[in-house]
Amino acid sequence: MTEIPEVLFVCVHNAGRSQMAAALLHHYAQGRVHVRSAGSAPGDEVNPAVVQAMSEVGLDLSQELPKKLTDDAARSADVVITMGCGDACPVYPGKRYLDWELDDPAGKSVDDVRPIRDEIDRRVRALLGELVAA
Repeated sequence: MTEIPEVLFVCVHNAGRSQMAAALLHHYAQGRVHVRSAGSAPGDEVNPAVVQAMSEVGLDLSQELPKKLTDDAARSADVVITMGCGDACPVYPGKRYLDWELDDPAGKSVDDVRPIRDEIDRRVRALLGELVAA
């Protein structure tokens, strides 16, 4: 792993789960981890219910845009966390891969997004504990 670990969160549209995970890890890591997110087939905008759910915990995603998963982003990451992108995610030797099975917030209300956000928050905190302890 590099001096400052790099984590890449990947989901299909980069409009929900991966955006939440990246924002939470960036917030908690305070510079101790480089964080990126991307999508195998990025959407046009971050899910409005996700933006609202994240604003409730003090994180503003209103200016974020979905980003396309690139080969360079995957190569530079120490840890790649997939969230439902299936075979579209490239696999490289020497990388740590985790697959977080999480409900997709697409089409869900804010009330339905909150439990997804909270589960991502729990997993992000555990991941950060592993990364900074390593």
